[in-house]
Amino acid sequence: MIIVDTNVLLRASLDDDSRQSRIAQKYLAEADQIVIPLYAFCEFVWVMSRSYKLRRETVVSSVLRLTNAGNVICNEEAVEAGLTFFAEGGDFADGVIEFEGRKLGGDTFATFDKEAAAIIRANGRDCLLLDAN
Repeated sequence: MIIVDTNVLLRASLDDDSRQSRIAQKYLAEADQIVIPLYAFCEFVWVMSRSYKLRRETVVSSVLRLTNAGNVICNEEAVEAGLTFFAEGGDFADGVIEFEGRKLGGDTFATFDKEAAAIIRANGRDCLLLDAN
């Protein structure tokens, strides 16, 4: 069982470096089992959306292509929470943070991020929007 980092996922998904992309794609396809840590997904989404400026739909499709591969092991619930938050206009990582916090027993998400607060509240969950003023 192998663990892959974000760069392997990016090369395999973006095909932006023909040599590395080919190697990454072959490696992922031939591996018996691949573990993708949640942090790698957070970085993957951030790089694809911020550095490569890809559309949200494209990023979501890329993540789903990875998670739906038969040989991938990941925290599917947390990834789904992140994708839902991301699809609603928020940051993938905020969705993951809120999900994990609630799994650990938290009940109110505290943030300075107005957009994140709006998404959480729109979904009927408690959120405290902190005011820096």
